[in-house]
Amino acid sequence: MYGETATVPVTAVAHYPANLSAIEGAAIWMQYLTAYGGLIEVGNLTTEDVLLVTAASSSVGLAAIQIAKHIGATVVAVTRGKDKRQLLLDAGAAHVIATNDENLVESLLSLTDGKGANLVFDPVGGPMLSQLAEAAAAGATIIEYGALSPEPTVYPLFAALGKGLTVRGYVLFEITTNPEKLAKAKQYVFNGLESGALKPVIDRDFEFKDIADAHRYMESNTQFGKIIVTV
Repeated sequence: MYGETATVPVTAVAHYPANLSAIEGAAIWMQYLTAYGGLIEVGNLTTEDVLLVTAASSSVGLAAIQIAKHIGATVVAVTRGKDKRQLLLDAGAAHVIATNDENLVESLLSLTDGKGANLVFDPVGGPMLSQLAEAAAAGATIIEYGALSPEPTVYPLFAALGKGLTVRGYVLFEITTNPEKLAKAKQYVFNGLESGALKPVIDRDFEFKDIADAHRYMESNTQFGKIIVTV
């Protein structure tokens, strides 16, 4: 929604800590709640796990990296081009795989001594799912929280049978429509932001009159972090 004022359900409103600016406050809830639900409520991520995050330079990807790093898990970030490699390392990823230049499965298995990732957090789907299944560890869970790929997503039956994999669909509304889970999620995110363990990544701040330019910039897919529009 765009405008000077907005009417929203009270459940969709949350406080942010005083140590954040208003611009940072506008850049937090969707991605942190999505990552929290996927990694903690569904994925039960622990300090012993290797987490594979695809579309890692997206806002949810960056939130997932921060939450996983806070827990103490090892994060392997997946992105298409190597131009965002250092940014992702600086954001907290232990390793970065650029799929335009590297083989995802071979790279991930090499990084993990052949074991694979215990948890995979993916918003892409499509043909990539079969690669993620090959890169997953025995007993791993693959969480699909989006469908960015326009191609069909085929269930990786043989990998799932051989490794005992769980492929689990997940959406943010599992958290936002459950009052108890939503309260826990809001508190977790608030505490992380207040302590500094979680820190919103802001790419650019546009003036409201330049909203069309903000959309064009978003469509360029060159941003790293949140695009903010200030009224």
